[in-house]
Amino acid sequence: MQGMPILALWPSIINRLCVTTNNQTGFLCDNRETCIPASEVCDTRKNCANGEDEQKALCSDLPKSLPGHLIFYCNNRRFWIYADKRCNGFNDCGDCSDEIGPQANCPPCGTQSWRCTLVVFYDYCTCIPRSLCRDGIQHCFDWSDEYLCTR
Repeated sequence: MQGMPILALWPSIINRLCVTTNNQTGFLCDNRETCIPASEVCDTRKNCANGEDEQKALCSDLPKSLPGHLIFYCNNRRFWIYADKRCNGFNDCGDCSDEIGPQANCPPCGTQSWRCTLVVFYDYCTCIPRSLCRDGIQHCFDWSDEYLCTR
């Protein structure tokens, strides 16, 4: 089994909410066993055996046609990302609203990351991968990634 299905929210509608093996919000395929990451829905590739992740009814008017659990709205509500991109360490919204703030509700930086007071390069928000520490390039506003951080 590739993911764990979550109980149906509406009995009359087939529930597609699941959690992938790496703990991401997902879409449950017709076989009720395969759980694909939200970002693989409506990506023009049939990731489910029957292609239900690319059905016209599901993909015709993004994001309105998607179930709410598959999307995350950025602070600027005109922009959205797939739910599995929230709290992934990258600035997918462009304003860091998917990584910091009350809507995102992300955990603090993990052990593989270094917490910055402000990230200079906007690919990241408040955490950078430790692999960027002491690489000769300033990523944190206070230079802590070059002087304090260890890999």
